[in-house]
Amino acid sequence: MASSHIGFSKGLKKLALYSREVFIMSSIAGKELTGKRIVFVKKGEVSVEDFKLRQLESDEVLIETVSTLISPGTETAFLMALPNTRGVFPQYPGYSNAGVVVATGSGVSEFKIGDRVASQRNHASYVIAPESIVLHVPESVSFDEAAFFTLGSIALQGVRKADIELGESVVVVGQGLVGQLALQLAKLSGGMPVIGADLYDFRLKVSLENGADYVLNPSKVDLEKEVREITGGKGADVVIEATGNPQAIPIALKLAAEYGRVVILGSPRGSCEVNFYPEVHKKGLYIIGAHASRRPRFESRHGWWTVKDDNRLVLKLIEKGLLKVKNLITLKMSFKEAKDAYRKLIEEKDKVLGIILDWKTVE
Repeated sequence: MASSHIGFSKGLKKLALYSREVFIMSSIAGKELTGKRIVFVKKGEVSVEDFKLRQLESDEVLIETVSTLISPGTETAFLMALPNTRGVFPQYPGYSNAGVVVATGSGVSEFKIGDRVASQRNHASYVIAPESIVLHVPESVSFDEAAFFTLGSIALQGVRKADIELGESVVVVGQGLVGQLALQLAKLSGGMPVIGADLYDFRLKVSLENGADYVLNPSKVDLEKEVREITGGKGADVVIEATGNPQAIPIALKLAAEYGRVVILGSPRGSCEVNFYPEVHKKGLYIIGAHASRRPRFESRHGWWTVKDDNRLVLKLIEKGLLKVKNLITLKMSFKEAKDAYRKLIEEKDKVLGIILDWKTVE
């Protein structure tokens, strides 16, 4: 009886999925399916708007969103039209989407209705993506956790470019989401000790929970002095700058040891003044630009992996508990509260680290 009941339940589930696919595909064909999405209307103004979905191409999948993760640094910078952003509105932010496949194009072979997936698509109730960029989400990984795959991948490519050897000291300047992930990945890569630096003690507490050997608040200690003491007087072999604040770059250069590597992982929003002779030239430093777009298109090799390979690895690390992301989520808010979510990320950095937008209840 029990097995018959289970089989009947599975049959009902398949029927429900089939009925939903028929409804969605007929809606798309009739251009009736609409969704909700976040829009930056103008500088500093966030709203939610309705939009119509287009028809699927043969190689595309339609995903019903469950969770999206706001990328605090990039998205707030674009919202506030900071230097090195587009400054043109409207904008449709987001690139960390997790949800369920609800329809597929005729040529799709890797995905089926009901698959749990992640994609670099925006904050919207429905998104369309070519199957080539869509990822399967492991069953044991929640949608909230899966939404960290993009930021994890961004951090990972920066850590790869640092080429950390077992036993090298690493300082990660900035313990926002990308900095937190970079610190963990640096430790997994063999960094020892791994040091987190940030102006907010709230973030440093989380860093310790996630494996930092030391945490330092530059507003309370002499950062350069402390790093030199921890590293036996020489400075850090690797410094990863993850704040995006250009004023942090001269600090990162001071923290590095002779012949050290300084990785610019955070996207600098502006410029700064650097005395290159003592801080770079004389010390023999390597400065490495680590924008996430600078990757191979087709094949991964040592220190130089494709986006998709890095994305898959991040999900595996989360699945195995090697990359911790649950305690990086400060708040989970309805997408309808997006305006307040962005406000909190800009105004409450001492309290808020990561915000997940919940799309499960869309009216």
